[in-house]
Amino acid sequence: MTLVDTKIKELGERKYPNPAGYNFYNSDENRVLFRSVYSESELETYDFRQAITFEEAGPREKIFFNPREVVAGIVTCGGLCPGINDVIRALVMELHYRYGVSRILGFRYGYAGLVEKNGYPPMELNPALVTDIVGVGGSLLSSSRGPQDVSLMADYLEKLGVNLLFAIGGDGTQRGALELSRTCLQRGLKLAIIGIPKTIDNDIPYIQKTFGFSTAVSEAVKAINAAHVEALGAPNGIGLVKLMGRHSGFIAANATLASRHVNFLLIPEKDFDLEGKNGFLEHLENRLRRRGHALVVVAEGAGQKFFGESLGEDKSGNKRLGDIGLFLKNKINEYFQKKGIEISLKYIDPSYTIRAVPANPEDAIFCGFLAQHAVHAAMAGKTQMVVGFWNNTFTHVPMELVASGRKTLKTEKSSLWRSVLATTGQSDDMTAKGPM
Repeated sequence: MTLVDTKIKELGERKYPNPAGYNFYNSDENRVLFRSVYSESELETYDFRQAITFEEAGPREKIFFNPREVVAGIVTCGGLCPGINDVIRALVMELHYRYGVSRILGFRYGYAGLVEKNGYPPMELNPALVTDIVGVGGSLLSSSRGPQDVSLMADYLEKLGVNLLFAIGGDGTQRGALELSRTCLQRGLKLAIIGIPKTIDNDIPYIQKTFGFSTAVSEAVKAINAAHVEALGAPNGIGLVKLMGRHSGFIAANATLASRHVNFLLIPEKDFDLEGKNGFLEHLENRLRRRGHALVVVAEGAGQKFFGESLGEDKSGNKRLGDIGLFLKNKINEYFQKKGIEISLKYIDPSYTIRAVPANPEDAIFCGFLAQHAVHAAMAGKTQMVVGFWNNTFTHVPMELVASGRKTLKTEKSSLWRSVLATTGQSDDMTAKGPM
């Protein structure tokens, strides 16, 4: 692997004692290994000084900002995701009670709220306002997609005297935060910008897990199990479930493993054909002939080759996807109609339901950790970084790395994909080998 720069940018020397009162503090010298598995022969000669490592997250004994002078800001961007309100609450509580920050601004409607002329004045956040927002889906601050003028955002933050900004969002949000931070530093503004990674698809690179993912998998299993019941309820019953996953099949794969009822999983990372010998439809027909029912799960980004030309982009610059769920539904019905085989197909798309639910307990705990570590990093004067999680340890990751691409599910030499194949019983290869 090419060496990557994991050094975290600092605003300056830390002069103030940490007022949080913790019984121990973390050091910048503590490092988390990127790679965790080595052969015995490698261990004999490997120079770990050359290994890729991340800075460990946690409170520092000295901090950069005087808490009495701090104005903090929070913004949530992109699509909704279970746990956003848990993060907001934890940020406010940590800032207020541990660090004594008295003014916390919540910017509404994503980055649009950071542009004064848009007319969305910030909310004044405090513990009383946020104490009961856990257990509620969505975002107290609402959200939006798409970029805004970085200069105008910097103007408004400077006008409001904001010292800390917490950007809750995915790769597009973090790219915007990185550009904003660079602009502020060029102006000489001492503004710490910390990202909290939010993507329900769990596709942010250099980060093991993002919040909302556990909840999404749990809710997806409910839809899968319902589709399984429907498939069993009629001769030649087929349950078809479309789940989130534009570029990565992590939700679909994990929900498949949790359910144990799925017979076919289709994901963006694995090519497949519909027609022809060895195509998906032939495999589906064989399954029906053997067992009389089938359950299919497809991630939204799978099979995009079937839609031909580009469908354009959304406001965030993401490629618009063809609806693979409805496409498969129609293709399956057409295929069996031509074969003269009567089927009963039930199609379920729970995507927006999943996005809007509250975080489950596992995610709620995880959100609290992310928020607390974000506050620790910001108060220490760190910037242009995202709070990550790697090898079961919270880390500091440069925004440049987070914005460098997307994490995808490996299907070659992958224990996760191997487990999917074992659980579903599907073929690893469903590409056509010739006409039927």
